[in-house]
Amino acid sequence: MVRRDRLRRMREWWVQVGLLAVPLLAAYLHIPPPQLSPALHSWKSSGKFFTYKGLRIFYQDSVGVVGSPEIVVLLHGFPTSSYDWYKIWEGLTLRFHRVIALDFLGFGFSDKPASIVEALLRHLGLQNRRVNLLSHDYGDIVAQELLYRFKQNRSGRLTIKSLCLSNGGIFPETHRPLLLQKLLKDGGLLSPILTRLMNFFVFSRGLTPVFGPYTRPSESELWDMWAGIRNNDGNLVIDSLLQYINQRKKFRRRWVGALASVTIPIHFIYGPLDPVNPYPEFLELYRKTLPRSTVSILDDHISHYPQLEDPMGFLNAYMGFINSF
Repeated sequence: MVRRDRLRRMREWWVQVGLLAVPLLAAYLHIPPPQLSPALHSWKSSGKFFTYKGLRIFYQDSVGVVGSPEIVVLLHGFPTSSYDWYKIWEGLTLRFHRVIALDFLGFGFSDKPASIVEALLRHLGLQNRRVNLLSHDYGDIVAQELLYRFKQNRSGRLTIKSLCLSNGGIFPETHRPLLLQKLLKDGGLLSPILTRLMNFFVFSRGLTPVFGPYTRPSESELWDMWAGIRNNDGNLVIDSLLQYINQRKKFRRRWVGALASVTIPIHFIYGPLDPVNPYPEFLELYRKTLPRSTVSILDDHISHYPQLEDPMGFLNAYMGFINSF
Protein backbone atom coordinates (compact mmCIF):
# COMPACT_ATOMS: atom_id res chain seq x y z
CA MET A 1 0.00 0.00 0.00
CA VAL A 2 2.77 2.41 0.96
CA ARG A 3 4.62 1.55 -2.23
CA ARG A 4 1.49 2.15 -4.36
CA ASP A 5 0.97 5.55 -2.73
CA ARG A 6 4.60 6.45 -3.41
CA LEU A 7 4.30 5.43 -7.06
CA ARG A 8 1.05 7.39 -7.38
CA ARG A 9 2.64 10.51 -5.90
CA MET A 10 5.64 10.15 -8.21
CA ARG A 11 3.32 9.88 -11.22
CA GLU A 12 1.41 12.95 -10.10
CA TRP A 13 4.70 14.80 -9.60
CA TRP A 14 5.90 13.94 -13.13
CA VAL A 15 2.54 14.98 -14.58
CA GLN A 16 2.85 18.34 -12.82
CA VAL A 17 6.43 18.72 -14.06
CA GLY A 18 5.25 17.89 -17.57
CA LEU A 19 2.40 20.37 -17.41
CA LEU A 20 4.81 23.05 -16.26
CA ALA A 21 7.50 22.11 -18.78
CA VAL A 22 5.25 22.23 -21.86
CA PRO A 23 4.46 25.98 -21.70
CA LEU A 24 8.02 26.75 -20.62
CA LEU A 25 9.42 24.82 -23.59
CA ALA A 26 6.93 26.46 -25.93
CA ALA A 27 7.94 29.89 -24.63
CA TYR A 28 11.63 28.98 -24.97
CA LEU A 29 11.20 27.84 -28.58
CA HIS A 30 9.46 31.14 -29.42
CA ILE A 31 12.03 33.46 -27.89
CA PRO A 32 12.44 36.20 -30.51
CA PRO A 33 15.86 36.86 -32.09
CA PRO A 34 18.03 39.33 -30.18
CA GLN A 35 17.89 42.95 -31.28
CA LEU A 36 20.66 44.04 -33.60
CA SER A 37 23.42 46.07 -32.00
CA PRO A 38 24.00 49.57 -33.44
CA ALA A 39 27.05 48.26 -35.33
CA LEU A 40 25.22 45.26 -36.81
CA HIS A 41 22.17 47.41 -37.60
CA SER A 42 24.46 49.82 -39.43
CA TRP A 43 25.97 46.93 -41.40
CA LYS A 44 22.53 45.73 -42.43
CA SER A 45 21.27 49.24 -43.26
CA SER A 46 24.29 49.99 -45.46
CA GLY A 47 23.82 46.77 -47.42
CA LYS A 48 21.25 45.72 -49.99
CA PHE A 49 19.22 42.68 -51.02
CA PHE A 50 18.77 41.15 -54.43
CA THR A 51 16.39 38.38 -55.40
CA TYR A 52 17.61 35.11 -56.81
CA LYS A 53 14.97 32.50 -57.72
CA GLY A 54 12.62 33.97 -55.18
CA LEU A 55 15.27 34.12 -52.44
CA ARG A 56 16.41 37.35 -50.78
CA ILE A 57 20.21 37.58 -50.70
CA PHE A 58 21.93 40.19 -48.55
CA TYR A 59 25.13 41.77 -49.82
CA GLN A 60 27.52 44.65 -49.26
CA ASP A 61 29.09 46.55 -52.15
CA SER A 62 31.44 49.44 -51.37
CA VAL A 63 33.18 51.67 -53.88
CA GLY A 64 36.78 52.27 -52.87
CA VAL A 65 39.75 53.55 -54.84
CA VAL A 66 38.65 55.65 -57.81
CA GLY A 67 40.23 54.66 -61.10
CA SER A 68 41.34 51.21 -59.98
CA PRO A 69 39.93 48.26 -61.95
CA GLU A 70 40.40 45.87 -59.02
CA ILE A 71 37.44 43.99 -57.52
CA VAL A 72 37.52 41.71 -54.48
CA VAL A 73 34.69 39.37 -53.50
CA LEU A 74 34.66 38.10 -49.90
CA LEU A 75 33.26 34.67 -49.01
CA HIS A 76 32.56 34.13 -45.32
CA GLY A 77 32.70 31.01 -43.14
CA PHE A 78 30.42 28.84 -41.01
CA PRO A 79 28.36 29.58 -38.95
CA THR A 80 28.68 33.35 -39.21
CA SER A 81 28.08 35.92 -41.97
CA SER A 82 29.52 38.64 -44.18
CA TYR A 83 29.95 40.70 -41.01
CA ASP A 84 33.08 38.59 -40.39
CA TRP A 85 34.91 40.98 -42.71
CA TYR A 86 34.02 44.26 -41.01
CA LYS A 87 37.42 44.71 -39.32
CA ILE A 88 39.31 44.71 -42.64
CA TRP A 89 36.59 46.28 -44.82
CA GLU A 90 37.91 49.84 -44.75
CA GLY A 91 41.46 48.65 -45.41
CA LEU A 92 40.29 46.75 -48.49
CA THR A 93 38.52 49.85 -49.85
CA LEU A 94 41.88 51.66 -49.84
CA ARG A 95 43.24 49.10 -52.34
CA PHE A 96 40.25 47.93 -54.39
CA HIS A 97 37.70 49.82 -56.47
CA ARG A 98 34.87 47.46 -55.43
CA VAL A 99 34.66 45.44 -52.22
CA ILE A 100 31.77 42.97 -52.28
CA ALA A 101 30.50 40.43 -49.75
CA LEU A 102 27.30 38.42 -49.40
CA ASP A 103 25.54 36.21 -46.88
CA PHE A 104 25.39 32.56 -47.86
CA LEU A 105 22.58 30.01 -47.63
CA GLY A 106 20.81 30.41 -44.33
CA PHE A 107 23.48 32.71 -42.91
CA GLY A 108 23.13 36.27 -41.67
CA PHE A 109 20.56 38.32 -43.58
CA SER A 110 20.14 36.02 -46.61
CA ASP A 111 17.42 33.39 -46.96
CA LYS A 112 19.52 31.02 -49.10
CA PRO A 113 23.24 30.71 -51.72
CA ALA A 114 26.85 29.49 -54.23
CA SER A 115 25.72 29.84 -57.95
CA ILE A 116 24.46 32.88 -56.04
CA VAL A 117 27.93 34.46 -56.10
CA GLU A 118 27.79 34.34 -59.90
CA ALA A 119 24.22 35.66 -59.86
CA LEU A 120 25.22 38.56 -57.62
CA LEU A 121 28.02 39.59 -59.96
CA ARG A 122 25.62 39.42 -62.91
CA HIS A 123 23.18 41.54 -60.91
CA LEU A 124 25.95 44.10 -60.35
CA GLY A 125 26.96 44.01 -64.02
CA LEU A 126 30.38 42.56 -63.19
CA GLN A 127 30.08 39.14 -64.84
CA ASN A 128 32.73 39.96 -67.44
CA ARG A 129 35.20 41.52 -65.00
CA ARG A 130 38.16 39.72 -63.45
CA VAL A 131 37.67 39.36 -59.70
CA ASN A 132 39.87 38.50 -56.76
CA LEU A 133 38.33 36.01 -54.32
CA LEU A 134 39.10 36.20 -50.61
CA SER A 135 37.54 33.41 -48.56
CA HIS A 136 37.41 31.89 -45.10
CA ASP A 137 36.34 28.45 -43.77
CA TYR A 138 33.09 27.44 -45.52
CA GLY A 139 33.79 30.20 -48.04
CA ASP A 140 36.90 28.28 -49.11
CA ILE A 141 34.64 25.50 -50.43
CA VAL A 142 32.51 28.00 -52.32
CA ALA A 143 35.72 29.44 -53.80
CA GLN A 144 36.88 25.95 -54.80
CA GLU A 145 33.60 25.30 -56.61
CA LEU A 146 33.82 28.68 -58.38
CA LEU A 147 37.39 27.83 -59.33
CA TYR A 148 36.27 24.48 -60.76
CA ARG A 149 33.57 26.18 -62.83
CA PHE A 150 36.06 28.81 -63.99
CA LYS A 151 38.44 26.05 -65.06
CA GLN A 152 35.64 24.23 -66.89
CA ASN A 153 34.25 27.49 -68.32
CA ARG A 154 30.85 26.58 -66.92
CA SER A 155 27.69 28.28 -65.61
CA GLY A 156 28.19 31.97 -64.85
CA ARG A 157 31.70 32.00 -66.33
CA LEU A 158 33.08 34.00 -63.44
CA THR A 159 36.59 35.12 -64.36
CA ILE A 160 38.90 34.71 -61.37
CA LYS A 161 42.09 36.76 -61.23
CA SER A 162 43.39 35.43 -57.91
CA LEU A 163 42.31 33.38 -54.92
CA CYS A 164 43.24 33.76 -51.26
CA LEU A 165 41.96 31.13 -48.83
CA SER A 166 42.07 31.18 -45.03
CA ASN A 167 41.64 28.53 -42.34
CA GLY A 168 39.22 26.40 -44.33
CA GLY A 169 39.14 22.62 -44.13
CA ILE A 170 39.85 22.07 -47.80
CA PHE A 171 41.24 18.60 -47.03
CA PRO A 172 38.74 16.26 -45.33
CA GLU A 173 41.57 14.10 -43.98
CA THR A 174 43.02 16.93 -41.86
CA HIS A 175 39.72 18.52 -40.88
CA ARG A 176 38.73 18.18 -37.20
CA PRO A 177 35.10 19.32 -36.69
CA LEU A 178 34.06 20.30 -33.19
CA LEU A 179 31.89 18.00 -31.07
CA LEU A 180 28.84 20.20 -31.53
CA GLN A 181 29.34 20.15 -35.31
CA LYS A 182 29.52 16.35 -35.26
CA LEU A 183 26.35 16.08 -33.19
CA LEU A 184 24.43 18.46 -35.45
CA LYS A 185 25.79 16.94 -38.66
CA ASP A 186 25.34 13.26 -37.83
CA GLY A 187 22.69 13.33 -35.11
CA GLY A 188 19.89 12.07 -37.35
CA LEU A 189 16.50 12.74 -35.75
CA LEU A 190 18.29 14.36 -32.81
CA SER A 191 19.81 17.14 -34.98
CA PRO A 192 16.65 19.23 -35.57
CA ILE A 193 15.87 18.98 -31.85
CA LEU A 194 19.34 20.23 -30.96
CA THR A 195 19.06 23.16 -33.37
CA ARG A 196 15.81 24.23 -31.70
CA LEU A 197 17.27 23.96 -28.23
CA MET A 198 20.42 25.87 -29.12
CA ASN A 199 20.71 29.24 -27.40
CA PHE A 200 23.31 31.97 -26.98
CA PHE A 201 25.03 30.13 -24.12
CA VAL A 202 25.44 26.90 -26.13
CA PHE A 203 26.51 28.85 -29.22
CA SER A 204 29.11 30.97 -27.43
CA ARG A 205 30.53 28.00 -25.52
CA GLY A 206 30.80 26.10 -28.79
CA LEU A 207 32.38 28.88 -30.86
CA THR A 208 34.81 30.46 -28.39
CA PRO A 209 37.30 27.52 -28.43
CA VAL A 210 38.09 28.10 -32.11
CA PHE A 211 39.56 31.51 -31.22
CA GLY A 212 43.02 31.96 -29.74
CA PRO A 213 43.36 32.42 -25.95
CA TYR A 214 44.22 36.12 -26.28
CA THR A 215 41.96 36.96 -29.21
CA ARG A 216 38.56 35.66 -28.18
CA PRO A 217 35.53 37.77 -29.09
CA SER A 218 33.86 39.93 -26.48
CA GLU A 219 30.38 39.07 -25.30
CA SER A 220 28.94 41.86 -27.46
CA GLU A 221 30.74 40.47 -30.52
CA LEU A 222 29.39 37.00 -29.77
CA TRP A 223 25.89 38.48 -29.48
CA ASP A 224 26.34 40.06 -32.93
CA MET A 225 27.28 36.65 -34.35
CA TRP A 226 24.32 35.00 -32.64
CA ALA A 227 21.94 37.73 -33.85
CA GLY A 228 23.07 37.06 -37.41
CA ILE A 229 22.42 33.34 -36.98
CA ARG A 230 19.00 33.84 -35.37
CA ASN A 231 17.92 36.23 -38.13
CA ASN A 232 15.22 34.53 -40.23
CA ASP A 233 15.59 31.41 -38.03
CA GLY A 234 18.98 30.56 -39.49
CA ASN A 235 19.71 28.47 -36.38
CA LEU A 236 17.03 25.98 -37.47
CA VAL A 237 18.98 24.99 -40.62
CA ILE A 238 22.45 24.67 -39.08
CA ASP A 239 22.27 20.86 -39.21
CA SER A 240 21.49 21.03 -42.94
CA LEU A 241 24.24 23.56 -43.61
CA LEU A 242 26.78 21.33 -41.88
CA GLN A 243 26.34 18.72 -44.60
CA TYR A 244 29.04 20.68 -46.44
CA ILE A 245 31.50 18.66 -44.33
CA ASN A 246 30.25 15.45 -45.95
CA GLN A 247 30.20 17.11 -49.37
CA ARG A 248 33.86 17.99 -48.88
CA LYS A 249 34.65 14.27 -48.81
CA LYS A 250 32.37 13.45 -51.73
CA PHE A 251 33.78 16.17 -53.98
CA ARG A 252 37.41 16.10 -52.81
CA ARG A 253 38.79 15.22 -56.25
CA ARG A 254 36.75 17.96 -57.91
CA TRP A 255 37.54 20.73 -55.41
CA VAL A 256 41.14 19.93 -54.47
CA GLY A 257 41.81 19.12 -58.11
CA ALA A 258 40.61 22.58 -59.11
CA LEU A 259 43.11 24.18 -56.72
CA ALA A 260 45.95 22.00 -57.94
CA SER A 261 45.39 22.49 -61.65
CA VAL A 262 44.77 26.20 -62.22
CA THR A 263 47.52 28.70 -62.98
CA ILE A 264 46.12 31.82 -61.30
CA PRO A 265 47.93 33.16 -58.18
CA ILE A 266 46.77 31.30 -55.03
CA HIS A 267 47.60 32.17 -51.44
CA PHE A 268 46.68 30.83 -48.00
CA ILE A 269 46.53 32.90 -44.80
CA TYR A 270 46.79 30.59 -41.80
CA GLY A 271 46.12 31.02 -38.11
CA PRO A 272 48.27 28.11 -36.84
CA LEU A 273 46.47 27.55 -33.51
CA ASP A 274 43.35 26.42 -35.38
CA PRO A 275 41.88 23.27 -33.74
CA VAL A 276 39.71 22.63 -36.80
CA ASN A 277 42.64 22.62 -39.27
CA PRO A 278 45.53 21.70 -36.96
CA TYR A 279 49.17 22.58 -37.36
CA PRO A 280 51.37 21.03 -38.70
CA GLU A 281 49.25 18.32 -40.38
CA PHE A 282 47.14 20.72 -42.40
CA LEU A 283 50.01 22.93 -43.53
CA GLU A 284 52.21 19.97 -44.51
CA LEU A 285 49.46 18.51 -46.70
CA TYR A 286 48.65 21.93 -48.18
CA ARG A 287 52.24 22.57 -49.22
CA LYS A 288 52.62 19.05 -50.59
CA THR A 289 49.38 19.26 -52.60
CA LEU A 290 49.72 22.88 -53.75
CA PRO A 291 53.45 23.62 -54.10
CA ARG A 292 52.75 26.64 -56.31
CA SER A 293 50.68 28.40 -53.68
CA THR A 294 52.24 30.90 -51.32
CA VAL A 295 51.41 30.87 -47.60
CA SER A 296 51.31 33.46 -44.81
CA ILE A 297 51.47 32.06 -41.28
CA LEU A 298 50.24 34.51 -38.67
CA ASP A 299 51.39 34.69 -35.02
CA ASP A 300 51.29 31.38 -33.19
CA HIS A 301 48.39 32.45 -30.94
CA ILE A 302 46.06 33.21 -33.88
CA SER A 303 43.44 30.55 -34.50
CA HIS A 304 40.47 29.82 -36.78
CA TYR A 305 39.16 33.39 -37.37
CA PRO A 306 42.34 35.25 -38.40
CA GLN A 307 40.52 38.21 -39.98
CA LEU A 308 38.82 38.90 -36.65
CA GLU A 309 41.66 37.88 -34.32
CA ASP A 310 44.46 39.71 -36.13
CA PRO A 311 42.87 42.03 -38.70
CA MET A 312 46.05 44.04 -39.33
CA GLY A 313 48.21 40.94 -39.73
CA PHE A 314 45.58 39.41 -42.01
CA LEU A 315 45.25 42.56 -44.11
CA ASN A 316 49.03 42.95 -44.43
CA ALA A 317 49.37 39.33 -45.52
CA TYR A 318 46.63 39.74 -48.12
CA MET A 319 48.02 43.01 -49.48
CA GLY A 320 51.46 41.42 -49.72
CA PHE A 321 49.93 38.68 -51.86
CA ILE A 322 47.85 41.04 -54.05
CA ASN A 323 50.83 43.30 -54.68
CA SER A 324 53.07 40.38 -55.67
CA PHE A 325 51.62 39.88 -59.14
